[in-house]
Amino acid sequence: MLENILENMLENMIWVWLAVVACSAAVEAATMALVSVWFALGALAAVFAAYLGADLAAQMTVFILVSLAALAAARPLARRFVDPHIVPTNADRLLGTAARVLEDIDNDTRSGAVFADGKTWTARSADGEVIPAGATVEIVRMEGVKLLVRSQAAVSVLS
Repeated sequence: MLENILENMLENMIWVWLAVVACSAAVEAATMALVSVWFALGALAAVFAAYLGADLAAQMTVFILVSLAALAAARPLARRFVDPHIVPTNADRLLGTAARVLEDIDNDTRSGAVFADGKTWTARSADGEVIPAGATVEIVRMEGVKLLVRSQAAVSVLS
């Protein structure tokens, strides 16, 4: 009796593994985050193991080993394409350069402008300091079309 149950289960494992492939592929298609494609590949390998008559322990071993191998081999490659990365723009060349303050920079009143690279930019103080018009500042960061700057006096103290 137990032998019949085990034999039936092993015969149906192909369908179980195909269901795991389908579910893993559906989850991957829904998320597009490379979270379950590894399991789909492992389950596909387990389908072949079941088809060749391997016992349940061998099928599970194949599933685990192929899933881990697929993860180890493809994850570093996929990470380069999936991870968001900052695309440099021509404006990035302003970072670290000097600018002249045209309008007092005061984060509390949300005012300030600097002249850099032949253009007038909205500016804010990177450290919250009020910077008077006429001062020279260093551009430390960009947020959209706004430059975050630090006064040259603060730069020479930090250096």
